[in-house]
Amino acid sequence: MKNIFLFLLVSISISAQKNINDYKYVIVPKQFESFNKIDKYQVNSLVKFLLKKNNFTVFFNDEQLPEDLARNKCLALTASLKDNSGMFTTKTQLSLKDCFNNILFTSKEGTSKIKEYKKAYHEAIRRSFQSVKTLNYKYQPTTTTETNQTTVHSAAINTEEKIKKEVISGKEVSKDFYAKRTIVRKKENFETLYAQANNGGFQLVDKEPKVVFKILKTQYPHLFIIKDKNGMLVKKENGFWEAQYYDKDKLLIKNYEVKF
Repeated sequence: MKNIFLFLLVSISISAQKNINDYKYVIVPKQFESFNKIDKYQVNSLVKFLLKKNNFTVFFNDEQLPEDLARNKCLALTASLKDNSGMFTTKTQLSLKDCFNNILFTSKEGTSKIKEYKKAYHEAIRRSFQSVKTLNYKYQPTTTTETNQTTVHSAAINTEEKIKKEVISGKEVSKDFYAKRTIVRKKENFETLYAQANNGGFQLVDKEPKVVFKILKTQYPHLFIIKDKNGMLVKKENGFWEAQYYDKDKLLIKNYEVKF
């Protein structure tokens, strides 16, 4: 169990950097979640252009990245654009998130009453960027920041690689990793769980509803501690959540869709 929580404790113990100037790059996705097409109304291109205008070094997520950024995505912030538009008013709001999905900056809401969609979104986005200007961004590298980001990034890679090499379903793994533990990886359809807020976190219930897990918040929104289960719940790249916890001497790994 000590080895399972090693990466969790390392991640939690390292404080997330909150200073925008400490981040070297910004990554802009080619399609924002609030829009149903790639670069719809050219909003993604405009966001990239305006970030560059405000001294940020910016890349689309499908561009070739600099070597240091390719090795460590935590050197970059990721831009997201929220569409809060109503029937008569176009409203947008820009956010910058770190590699742990923590929101470090949210702009003021930009609005427009222009009827033509493209012009309306462009006007609203430009108004949102008025608060970006006030950041007066200038990259200021700090040894502490880059060390912390690299430590977390390396820990994630090393842990993932170790799991790939060591996890053999139904067999005992090497003593230097999960000493004398039997690991069972269950393959099944992703069950949907529903989150109900409580003190310190959530309880996750199924359709009955029956409580499946009680989870506790950490400083990272994509990572929870599973209470009374000696385990953790982590969000994966495919959008689903992976629960890793012990049942007696067996490490169970299950995937869920979680509705918060």
